[in-house]
Amino acid sequence: MEPFTVHTGVAVPLLVANIDTDVIIRIDRIAKYARDGLGPFALEALRRLPDGRENADCILNAPAYRNASILLVGDNFGCGSSRENAVWALMAMGLRVVIAPSFGDIFFGNCFQNGMLPIQLHRAAIEPLAKQLIADPDRATLTVDLQALRIRTQTGAEMPFAVEPLQRRMLLEGLDQIGLTLTNEAEIAQFQSQDRRTRPWLYAAP
Repeated sequence: MEPFTVHTGVAVPLLVANIDTDVIIRIDRIAKYARDGLGPFALEALRRLPDGRENADCILNAPAYRNASILLVGDNFGCGSSRENAVWALMAMGLRVVIAPSFGDIFFGNCFQNGMLPIQLHRAAIEPLAKQLIADPDRATLTVDLQALRIRTQTGAEMPFAVEPLQRRMLLEGLDQIGLTLTNEAEIAQFQSQDRRTRPWLYAAP
């Protein structure tokens, strides 16, 4: 998994609440396309009209934000069914950071397992930032510094954010849960060796 330290990219504001995982990626798309091919279908219900044409009124399709890698959204983003594919689809779309007042719990955890940074900020901080991004699309770039736990705008303004230490470490070092466990490989081997001597009946004979 690619480590996440500092990321600079275009930020797009989509302050819609309760965007669930079914909206993020449709179940039939998951069945038909591989992980890396889900990007065109991420947030399809918002980006496309019922006839499949691009929705010109969706900010995600606006030229200034089309290549955004940072997404600002409303409350309870990623709620609904517990599909890891939702994170895969957003990443395949090019996103690395999602900023919201709150997240669905399972979606939030899945982000850290896949190298995406979910940031929880109060609505009072997100809404003015979104207005700024809309008012000046040419300066809609943010820098997200996971090492310093700061978001910086092009005007020089900074906003702090918090991430649990273990989750922060996973992203900084590019570790999923298995990789994190393997950082303790020596200690695990030492325990197993000692446990074989202490409780040999638990282990198959060589």
